[in-house]
Order: sequence, then structure tokens, then C-alpha cells
Amino acid sequence: MDSILIEAIHWITRAIEITGTAIIVVGAGYSLLRFLLTAAKGLTDEGSVGSFRSNLGEAILLGLEFLVAADIINTIAIQPTLNSLAVLAGIVLIRTFLSFSLEVEIKGRWPWQRATGVHRDD
Repeated sequence: MDSILIEAIHWITRAIEITGTAIIVVGAGYSLLRFLLTAAKGLTDEGSVGSFRSNLGEAILLGLEFLVAADIINTIAIQPTLNSLAVLAGIVLIRTFLSFSLEVEIKGRWPWQRATGVHRDD
């Protein structure tokens, strides 16, 4: 019975990893396509570049959330050793740092700060 449960959890984590990767790839493709269509119309300016970066960053952020979730499930459910827990902590720290960095890059403020002055539809 345990082997069936472990195998199911293994497939679930793989599905979550594939979903995260697909979100990043599709988001990058979508962002690039929108930017190229804008450029083809001759409408490229600072706003379109900012929009491209924002869309790409948001896709990466969402994909990273899925990848972190898969790592957590895999480590806790399948390989609960001190070594794998230490590796998980490192991965989560790196991905969290990337997420915060992308958030600052996209919105120009820390995630816990309120937006000031400029209203942006999310």
C-alpha cells in the first residue's frame, strides 16, 4: 500500500513540476509574441518594453510557485531525510529570493509595501 501511495505522490509532484515549467514557457512565449506584434506595428516604446518585462516576470513568478510546491511535496512525502530537507531549504531560499527580486522588478516595491501614487490593475 505504501508503494502505491509513494508512486502516486511521485506522479503528482511530476505533474506540478510540469505545470510550473509549462507556465513559465507559455508565459514567456505569450509575452514575447505580444511584444513582437507590438514591435511589428511600430508601436514599441518604453511602455511596451515594460509590459513585456512585467508579463514575463509574472509568468516566472507563478511558475516558480508551482516548482517550490513540488519540491516541498517531494521532500516531505517521498524523501524525508535531513540531507533532503537541507537541500529543500536551499532551493526554497533561492527561489524565494528570485520571487522577491522579480516582484521588486515588476512592481517597483517590496511585496509587503503598499502601492503609492500609481494605480496598476493586477
